[in-house]
Amino acid sequence: MRAERSHESLASTTLQTTLTYTSESVDVCDTVEGEPTATAAAPSASPSVTRTRSELLHIIWSLAWPVILTYAFESLVGLVDTLMVGRLGASAVAAVGVGAQILSGVNVAMMAVGTGTLALVARHWGAVERREAEDTLAQSILTAFTLALIIIIPVMIYAREIVLAFNVDASVADVGEGFVRRVMLSVPAAAVLFMIANGLRGVGDTRTPLAIGVTVNVVNVIGNYVLIFGKFGFPAMGVVGSATATAVAFSTGALLGLVRLTSGRLVIRLHTGHAMPRFDTIRRILAIGYPAALEQLFMQFGFFLYYRFAAHYGTSAVAAYFIGVRILAMSFLPGFGFAAAAGALVGQNLGARRPELAERSGWESNRLAVYMMSGLGLVIVLLARSIAGVFIDDPEVIEDAVMFIQVLGAAQPLMAIDFTLGGALRGAGDTRFPLWSVLIGFYVCRLGFAYLATYALGLSLFWLWFAVVGDYIARAALKSWRFRSGRWKTIAV
Repeated sequence: MRAERSHESLASTTLQTTLTYTSESVDVCDTVEGEPTATAAAPSASPSVTRTRSELLHIIWSLAWPVILTYAFESLVGLVDTLMVGRLGASAVAAVGVGAQILSGVNVAMMAVGTGTLALVARHWGAVERREAEDTLAQSILTAFTLALIIIIPVMIYAREIVLAFNVDASVADVGEGFVRRVMLSVPAAAVLFMIANGLRGVGDTRTPLAIGVTVNVVNVIGNYVLIFGKFGFPAMGVVGSATATAVAFSTGALLGLVRLTSGRLVIRLHTGHAMPRFDTIRRILAIGYPAALEQLFMQFGFFLYYRFAAHYGTSAVAAYFIGVRILAMSFLPGFGFAAAAGALVGQNLGARRPELAERSGWESNRLAVYMMSGLGLVIVLLARSIAGVFIDDPEVIEDAVMFIQVLGAAQPLMAIDFTLGGALRGAGDTRFPLWSVLIGFYVCRLGFAYLATYALGLSLFWLWFAVVGDYIARAALKSWRFRSGRWKTIAV
């Protein structure tokens, strides 16, 4: 079972000079196939680049579609995982859902490293500073791996206590404890893979992360089938088998990524000299990324509180929430893709000293995300009952899940704005404002309304789900205002 991710960063190439890349990279000026050994003149010496809207949309789509496909495969795997676990009952679904949320909380520290990596790699690549971009990637991998090892130890020790903190039944805690302990083994490899994907996309290679992601997902699906149900001579491990498959899949992906990066066949390369830590680079990465980590930390704690509200309505509500999120993950995909493209284009155009093109890239990415997420959300809302019935046969869980999907489906345009403009701001290194938007949107609007609905007024479950809409109205409005203000253009990274 895989935890849902928030906004994984993507970068691409927007150098304003003639560069030569592998065929897997995209340049905002030219796309040229060749070996990754070219040099470039200073951006200030380059010719003027004025993009028509159609050209810019083509560039954005070229960067976004591999990310959308990557997450499409991951979401499909998540759907299959949920379907398999759903055969074990509502308690298993709730336990794995809580465990996945704990996994997301553990990955908060990786957001600090990943966000800082995105902003720095994008700026260095846009400024034609290859060596600095490679060094940033190497240091981010070392930092993320070390943090992952430090964090997972206490979580594995106190797994049961952490699961019980979600106010779940004892039966859910019994199952969730084993899942959490085993799935923590996937965190170090997942951290390495996350940084590799950011680095490769940061220099324009969006297809290698896609290929690695497909491999990871195939391994995960096969592993789930074999280990959950005990096929081909393996014991039936239930939800612990799902966690084991996740660990094996991410380890496979991390190894593949490291082999490709050190082979010299990609546009960016890791060298043996990168094995030693450089604390000046690490400090820069963390200085940019720590607000993003705090943002995710507050969000994960907010989800924890929100789940406790859902648990007030019973295990069926908790299971319905996780099933609903998994189903709607398909409509989130354009948001992830265009947020990644926006962050890349904004960061690298700022590095190339083209703030106007950076701004246009952000708005056009946002527009495409709104169109696509709204359309996909509508389709899923219309098919919600049929899809939910595939995952579980409990009528109460199905009713609660359909209601949640309908509410969240209505929020899709708002979520698209939140995703994409948030990605654009992070690509510029403006990581503090999204943190404030979460504090206002999530804590004041969502959790404040959820408390009123659940405890003060004693309203039905629908009103708890409806609190999500107020959250995304606030976040979309705040991030739109910030991006329009242009203050992000002057932030130093």
